[in-house]
Amino acid sequence: MILNQQHEVRVARRPLESFLRRVERELGLRHADLTVCLVSDRAMARLNRNFRKKKGPTDVLSFPAVPKRYPARVRRRPRAVNSCEPEYLGDIAISPATARRYAQKHDRPLPSELCALILHGVLHLLGYDHETDRGEMDKIEQRLRKRFGLT
Repeated sequence: MILNQQHEVRVARRPLESFLRRVERELGLRHADLTVCLVSDRAMARLNRNFRKKKGPTDVLSFPAVPKRYPARVRRRPRAVNSCEPEYLGDIAISPATARRYAQKHDRPLPSELCALILHGVLHLLGYDHETDRGEMDKIEQRLRKRFGLT
């Protein structure tokens, strides 16, 4: 589910929801739930300060429902999930205003930048951490970006 709780940047939710479903299918998360919340720079700065002790807004933050989970294996093909009971993975906060600045700086379209942030956030919810995993998350993310046509 994608919630838009900001009014700074005009965002088309349907394409993002479609992309999120593609990510879930690709990663075999058919029975997993998560929420992506689009927030203002001000709200993101508050989250960044409260949870990371860092000043100012950032583009994406992930809040796993299960802290410090061991990274789920990202498979080349989706895996069948035996349980039909949904697992809540957590929440992802994205600041479209910050994402727009990054997209402009790197000459990318905003919708692609938002999709890349959704993918990045989902990988964090699955337990990956690019700050500590010696490049594992970056390799997986680059492979998936290529598969999804995100450069």
